[in-house]
Amino acid sequence: MSNSSSISHFLLLPLADTRQLQLLHFCLFLGITLAALLGNGLVICTVACGHHLHSPMFFFLLHLALTDLGSILTTVPKAMHNSLWDTTTISYTGCAAQVFMLAFFLGSEVSLLTIMCYDRYVSICKPLHYGTLLGSRACAHMAAAAWASAFLYSLLHTANTFSLPLCHGNTLGQFFCEIPHILKLSCSHSKLRELGLLAVSACLAFGCFVCMVFSYVQIFRAVLRIPSEQGRHKAFSTCLPHLAVLSLFLLTATFAYLKPSSISSPLLDLSLSVLYSVVPPALNPLIYSLRSQELKAAIPPLLISLELEQQCLCAELGQIR
Repeated sequence: MSNSSSISHFLLLPLADTRQLQLLHFCLFLGITLAALLGNGLVICTVACGHHLHSPMFFFLLHLALTDLGSILTTVPKAMHNSLWDTTTISYTGCAAQVFMLAFFLGSEVSLLTIMCYDRYVSICKPLHYGTLLGSRACAHMAAAAWASAFLYSLLHTANTFSLPLCHGNTLGQFFCEIPHILKLSCSHSKLRELGLLAVSACLAFGCFVCMVFSYVQIFRAVLRIPSEQGRHKAFSTCLPHLAVLSLFLLTATFAYLKPSSISSPLLDLSLSVLYSVVPPALNPLIYSLRSQELKAAIPPLLISLELEQQCLCAELGQIR
């Protein structure tokens, strides 16, 4: 029997059994990570530099891109390192940091997606009050509340989880550190505290889900009352990207945590964790870029200006030499 004081590292679930498949998973994760970095970085730069994009919708989209970057950089680099070097270890402090950062970014994402639902609701159902309800000060306060609540949420969970004595070894059935798998290693009755926190988190997530459903029911009712087909199409086009991102994230995460234990297997758990923690950060920028005409129109000028700045910098360096 070991306890948490004697555990210096955890063993993560290997992505594959053979060396060839490990290298294949490394290349696959590398491609997804580069796509997420490029897509989200482009969204952040475009929204930050495009003055005509300084609206509440794009303000929250910028914050969503930040959470996507943070979540994928929390889990994937360590998995890539383990696949490349054929190892499965992660230090105790590294695991705690990974749990904290992942809970922080995923909690922020849920909060931001809920706020973006409210933004679309006000924009379509109460357009005359849009400037009042979603002014710059209100948007800043909502974004700050989302980040602050996610910080407190992740701090509480991390401190409570790693205060539990661990006596069932140090092997985690996941390719990154995740609270439910760490709880399986605990033999203390005090893990009821963490289960209680998880239940509270589930209730809060359900509350966010109810707000999202209510917002979209009201949105669809308002859109269907628009007399012109062009107006309905424009209204739907502003909602579809957010709805697609919302569905991709919530459906995969919900099924990963609430699936029946009878169908659970290491391969299925691994696939679902990749679907809700790795794939959405790479796809979200693509979904928004394809559906948002304003964002698509702003990207080419940004790339041209960056290319011109690079050429000017190279010319200045050439003159200095």
